[in-house]
Amino acid sequence: LGSRNKDLLIYEEELKKVAGNLYVATDDGSYGFNGRVTDCLTDLVKNQGKKYDHAIVIGPMIMMKFMAGLTKELEIPTTVSLNPIMVDGTGMCGACRVTVGGEVKFACVDGPEFDGHLVNYDESMRRQTMYKTEEGKAQLKVEEGNTHSHGGCGCRGDK
Repeated sequence: LGSRNKDLLIYEEELKKVAGNLYVATDDGSYGFNGRVTDCLTDLVKNQGKKYDHAIVIGPMIMMKFMAGLTKELEIPTTVSLNPIMVDGTGMCGACRVTVGGEVKFACVDGPEFDGHLVNYDESMRRQTMYKTEEGKAQLKVEEGNTHSHGGCGCRGDK
């Protein structure tokens, strides 16, 4: 389990109940292993001699990319759970499209779990940024209400 610091950790107690071993890593060293989850896994395998049959990796896309790279090097089969934007849940909109093993998949119908060693992370991260502007506008509207006056901007055909 990893986080930037202890205050941002979630589900530690819940995971302890179901995990055989739970290791916690914080980037700032405020709790558990001092470093990223990749550093923690490297330490467990290379320095402590631990062996793992399978890795389940869930979190930010960039972390999953680096964990999958490490687990591939360590020959640990890996499942990742992708969390792209899912609009319709049927694959028709294509918002959740991801390339896995050179094949186009749709996370909403084919996943969201995939072989972590086959996901095209760079493409997936690029696709995640496609909707940031619209997400930002929607979040501002939620936080601030409709502050747009339509006065002379041209968005309704007025000039």
